[in-house]
Amino acid sequence: MPSRHTTVGPERAPHRSFLYAMGLSAREIAQPFVGVVTTWNEAAPCNISLSRQAQVVKKGVAAAGGTPREFTTITVTDGIAMGHAGMKASLVSREVIADSVELSVRGHCYDALVGLAGCDKTLPGLMMAMLRLNVPSVFLYGGSILPGRFRGKDVTVLDVFEAVGANAAGTMSDADLAELETVACPSAGSCGGQYTANSMAYVSEAIGLALPGSA
Repeated sequence: MPSRHTTVGPERAPHRSFLYAMGLSAREIAQPFVGVVTTWNEAAPCNISLSRQAQVVKKGVAAAGGTPREFTTITVTDGIAMGHAGMKASLVSREVIADSVELSVRGHCYDALVGLAGCDKTLPGLMMAMLRLNVPSVFLYGGSILPGRFRGKDVTVLDVFEAVGANAAGTMSDADLAELETVACPSAGSCGGQYTANSMAYVSEAIGLALPGSA
């Protein structure tokens, strides 16, 4: 296992000292190290729940005899970045995500990887890293946002986009637009539409990186 390069032998005593400093036991150091990576941040609802979900993953890894090692990587969320110069950062972020996860796993010699993501570029970024690394890996989608309710109807962020056009055309008032924007996205999760995040979640199942039914 790759982790043995950092945990076995007298010459790795300094490495083990760092691991003991984080509260690991000798038994945990001897077990396979499983990276648990998320794209958690507070930029948008897409990724806001991933840190909590990762704690459940870590319990599962430990129950199965592994030693979970949590880390994070960046996110550029299209929902916030679009419509201005920030959109130039979006596609580039996919490559940075893949590169950073690969570097973290290789640098720390993790034996396996579980990745949780929830936005357009984070899903393919994590999956790209898993394929490059070629270690046992499982991808988990953070999930889609729940629909909101506006005057008796289910609504999503797509309705807000359409409402912006209606407002510009003079067929929707500023007050109605303001009311809609406050109720359209009532929970954590990716955009409630067939956009890249939900589509890539299906892809993760189709290529065998995610458990069937998890998307």
